[in-house]
Amino acid sequence: MSFTPVDLHGTLEFLRAAEALKHTTRVAWTSTGEQENVASHTWRLCLMALVLAPRFPGIDVGKLLRICIVHDLGEAISGDISAKLQLLIPNKAEQERRDLLQLCEPLPAHTRDEIVALWDEYEQAASPEARIAKGLDKLETILQHNQGAMPDDFDFRFNLEYGAKYTTDDPVLRTIRAVLDAETEHRAQERESRNVRPAT
Repeated sequence: MSFTPVDLHGTLEFLRAAEALKHTTRVAWTSTGEQENVASHTWRLCLMALVLAPRFPGIDVGKLLRICIVHDLGEAISGDISAKLQLLIPNKAEQERRDLLQLCEPLPAHTRDEIVALWDEYEQAASPEARIAKGLDKLETILQHNQGAMPDDFDFRFNLEYGAKYTTDDPVLRTIRAVLDAETEHRAQERESRNVRPAT
């Protein structure tokens, strides 16, 4: 399908705006101590979906990957909000959807509608693919926290409950969650042992 000049211009404008995700930081750090950005989180989420896809029978892998790709696009406008702060912001999803609509505005209508529909499906966990994507999203976040050079005040044990409702129904997600929870507890105990100072 060829582009009209307007569609080509709008698509490039969207792609330029989405570049913001390459420098929009998250509350996670890499193993080398750099603050993680949203684009790198999305990349590894997609990689997880790809390598684990054969273990999810009946899942449309293409749809799963599309949902993973778009799930945080709205953060290009207003940024990422940590899981702890989200508890204090009841309209976070509404704001992110408005941001997504703003970001996608230059796109051809059919492309814009597809992206927004995928985001809505993810947000509402409205399909098996969306539920798997939500579970993997939580697991990728925990994986990064356990692997990263997190700051001294990071609360590892918060992650023992984080996203639990999305990682308990599927046996594959449940198995990965058990391993990551054990790693989380180990990191929490390591942190505590380093912070214990001998009595003077």
